[in-house]
Amino acid sequence: MRANSMCISCFVSKQEKMIRDFTDDEKKSSYMHQVLEILYHHGQTESSPALAEKINELYYEFWGKGEDYTQAKQQYNKLLLEKESTIEEQIRTTGDYIKECIKYVCAANYIDFSAVENVNEQTFEKLLEKAGDATISEGEYQHFCEDLKAAKKLVYLADNCGEIVLDKIFIEFLKEYYPGLQITVIVRGKDVINDATMKDAQEVGLTELVSCMGNGNGAPGSVVTRFSEEARQVLLDADVIISKGQGNFESLYGEGLNPYYMFLCKCELFVRRFGLTQYESVFVKEERIKTDAGLSRSN
Repeated sequence: MRANSMCISCFVSKQEKMIRDFTDDEKKSSYMHQVLEILYHHGQTESSPALAEKINELYYEFWGKGEDYTQAKQQYNKLLLEKESTIEEQIRTTGDYIKECIKYVCAANYIDFSAVENVNEQTFEKLLEKAGDATISEGEYQHFCEDLKAAKKLVYLADNCGEIVLDKIFIEFLKEYYPGLQITVIVRGKDVINDATMKDAQEVGLTELVSCMGNGNGAPGSVVTRFSEEARQVLLDADVIISKGQGNFESLYGEGLNPYYMFLCKCELFVRRFGLTQYESVFVKEERIKTDAGLSRSN
């Protein structure tokens, strides 16, 4: 799905804020002009995650490595690992474990240092406390269960650190309900913001549960044209695809893969697109997304 005007405006604003305190005004001006050049030449045909990767590469050329999210990633991985057994126990007290997992993995999608201006544990704790009250479309859920029963291969496209622990819990229940289902988790191939990589998958024990692989690139989403050949083939061979997070939605929508999207509406753009309030959950397969939701497919 190609970036729209709000995405482009957001890119410009964020880049200006990132370099605002630098002292070389001439270099700053040159950098911003090249950011605008990327947006001009690629903004009408490429998704926001694809544009973000190009701009991140430009930033590195001009200013060196950007903000280091290592500490934040470790913080949220540790926080969720500490909560893992409690959350799993809470899910097991409900009548339908899979449906409950969907609510929790969507709530955990809050841990996004790109879309959320001030990620903090207090807000996250409140979202987790209310996760069980979220509404999941019964019709959509039944479609999901039917697709899982018929599937042999499932690909799970992960998104951020921390929430990958909730992905792990979800996958444990999927394996319990559908023992014959072959599950592969695809994470980012390079460090980008606080997105989950193979290091995070190993840190939280996900690699001990199912097959995991990096996608071969550093876009903050799933830009299929940038996937490694191996990751692309695994994705294309899947019977069911679970796509976590806004970045994965932005890069996959309209690409013909028809995944189940699971994420939290965090920024104004998604609130408007889906007619929801901030921090409400989205769980829907692409083929059943209403075309009047303000979405435009890639050319």
